[in-house]
Amino acid sequence: MSNLVSPSILSCDFLNIETEIKHFNNVENLWLHLDIMDGHFVPNLTFGIPIIEQICKKTNIPLDAHLMVLNPEFHMEEMKEFGLENITFHFEATNDPLKLIKKFRGSYKSIGISIKPNTPTSSLSDELLKEVDLVLVMSVEPGFGGQSFMENSLEKCQLLVEKRQELSAHFQIQIDGGISDKNVKIVRDAGADNLVAGSYIFKNSPSEYLNKVNSLR
Repeated sequence: MSNLVSPSILSCDFLNIETEIKHFNNVENLWLHLDIMDGHFVPNLTFGIPIIEQICKKTNIPLDAHLMVLNPEFHMEEMKEFGLENITFHFEATNDPLKLIKKFRGSYKSIGISIKPNTPTSSLSDELLKEVDLVLVMSVEPGFGGQSFMENSLEKCQLLVEKRQELSAHFQIQIDGGISDKNVKIVRDAGADNLVAGSYIFKNSPSEYLNKVNSLR
């Protein structure tokens, strides 16, 4: 699987978001990560559906939507015509994740499921892992940027690699939270093939953005 990097625009300059996004035009193996928070599933509140629709119209970069919301089905229904590359919802936000994936299978190129730091990988059934396109391991508590990386996420990645091989499944393993050049090697070695990074990429000047992305390959 390709080593994808997914800059989280939660950490970009929101007053110049269109310009910020353009810095990543024509970069291969890159998604833009959209952290969608409702103020209920997590305490923070970010951008809503109208903003996401506008972002989709402004770029051809593959967009990766991460739903940190109590009602993922509503958001998935509202955004199914946007042309998103991937949409991920939380295992903890629905009673029947498999049903949700099957309902929207024809509406999205890729559908992912995310687990919080205290949710074990064993919560994800074999049937679910065979159906899903991506598993997002949160290496921080979801809701805020700039948190420190949780080492226990590495074991989760390793377990998912083993499960993927055992089941002959095809899901990507994405990891989100505290990712930087300081831990990229251990994260990649643990089996993560898609790294989300926000603060690390955007905290410096735009001239450094692509260098930061390349350091996570």
